[in-house]
Amino acid sequence: MTIQERDIMGGLAKGLAVIETFTAERPRQSIAEVAVASGLDRATARRCLLTLAHQGYADYDGKFFTLTPRVLRLGTACLATMPLPQLVQPLLDALSEQLGESSSVSILDGADIVYVARAAQKKVMSIALMPGSRLPAYCTAMGRVLLAALPGDQARALLSATPLPARTSHTLTNPEAIMSELGRVKNQGYALIDQEVEMGLRSIAAPLFNARGVAVAAVNVGVPATQVGVEELVPLYFEALRGLQSNLRAVLR
Repeated sequence: MTIQERDIMGGLAKGLAVIETFTAERPRQSIAEVAVASGLDRATARRCLLTLAHQGYADYDGKFFTLTPRVLRLGTACLATMPLPQLVQPLLDALSEQLGESSSVSILDGADIVYVARAAQKKVMSIALMPGSRLPAYCTAMGRVLLAALPGDQARALLSATPLPARTSHTLTNPEAIMSELGRVKNQGYALIDQEVEMGLRSIAAPLFNARGVAVAAVNVGVPATQVGVEELVPLYFEALRGLQSNLRAVLR
């Protein structure tokens, strides 16, 4: 179905754009900062922010806005309608318990991955990850698995659409180098990340296919770099990821 421009509610679109400017790096913003981040003019950004505050989706101290937990209703409603989290969570819990390491499942949303399920055995990142959390795809193991499953021109377009900052000294930021890595990931069936997202974190990820062989999500295991060498990731964890992959293939749509 083609959506006509006349049927689009511009105010809603602008309000959603304002919500999306709030990130872990920018949890507290002024009107001017939101205007810049959203691409809206200052007056429009102000009206959107004040509306969010009036509806309970944001707090305002007279200068800065922060989102409130009420915003989680939007994401929770989405996750509640998706069969994927319900299908994978029990298997993910069992996998994490078996390996003694944290594991997650995510999907691709533009240039980001969005966590839809997580089983944590120990804290391996400085930020708290949970369903709904987002990380950039270009430097995460699950992100590279999902980017590698796309046609090459689509993956390249996503890499070109946003900045690729170096999160650590190990992060690949050159689009051509990342594309080359995606080729390896596609051929070998898994992705390895060695401290590219955060120092001290290593990760291995594999795609989750549906019954038609389409990669619809990715699963990973994250481990402390001080305890597991990068050369140990495949022998220690890949078969377990393949087992989860096999168990889910017949039931994912």
